[in-house]
Amino acid sequence: MISEVTAATPNLTPRTGSLRKRLISGAAAGGFGLVVVGLGGWWFTLAVGVIVHLGLLEFFRMAQFKGMRPATKTTLVACQLLLLSTQWTVQGGLPDVIPQAVLPLSGAAICAWLLLQPVTGSIADIAASIFGMFYLGFLPSHWLQLRNLNAPQLAPSLASLPDTWGWLSSGLAITLSACLMIVASDIGSWAFGMCCGRRPLSSISPGKTVEGAIGGFACAMAVGLISGRLLGWPLAGLPGLLLGALVALISLVGDLTESMMKRDAGLKDSGDVLPGHGGILDRIDSYLFTPAVIYYAITLALPLLPKG
Repeated sequence: MISEVTAATPNLTPRTGSLRKRLISGAAAGGFGLVVVGLGGWWFTLAVGVIVHLGLLEFFRMAQFKGMRPATKTTLVACQLLLLSTQWTVQGGLPDVIPQAVLPLSGAAICAWLLLQPVTGSIADIAASIFGMFYLGFLPSHWLQLRNLNAPQLAPSLASLPDTWGWLSSGLAITLSACLMIVASDIGSWAFGMCCGRRPLSSISPGKTVEGAIGGFACAMAVGLISGRLLGWPLAGLPGLLLGALVALISLVGDLTESMMKRDAGLKDSGDVLPGHGGILDRIDSYLFTPAVIYYAITLALPLLPKG
């Protein structure tokens, strides 16, 4: 009997230890994110820049596993220039056209670099480099634009707060709400998948189920509705419900996209930076496509909102 218990214990311990590591690193990442989003400005830009840099290194590692030779250094510099110019522009220091120009100019620089190599670059090398700049440069730069939104009609309820709450801008409130919707989608997918998951969602990621995806949608929509009501959005916060559904959908696309790239490269995780989570890309895959979609959805809706 003792031998049976002893033999069974090692099977449970690794799972418990892995879950503990996952919770601790997840809580640390969440706390770090909360601090830098709250600080905003150049602190937020610096944090996004570091994450982008580490994520790009993992992305290029996957590309190199497939035999590609991307313009690694040029793309790393281009992404940082894109982030810096975006933050500088939204703060009023540069013309709006500057960050828009970084993308095509960087694309030309990447192609020029590949042309000058002893072995001329291939279509795959160009594609990996340009997609890397889009995936981990252009898309994350929208977090900076989202954080710097300041139109009062985006969060009417904040106008009634005392002056001591002046630091709580509409951009900060919407950015935090977006992050909470993504977290709710991830946790909902995991929890519902664990307890109710039966039907596989996609062969790309065998661990995901239809029931988990539905749970993720439900949780993100609930958080979106609560956020919409707290921010004072019209129709009792109903637009927040729709935004939550959109966030859940785009988060799922981001998650599956990164899984597709890992599967193609023959890797289980993109890296091992975060205990229990794998690499940086494994942790931020849901946060890449989402800010651009939210930013443009809100920008398109802005003219329809009352300015009073």
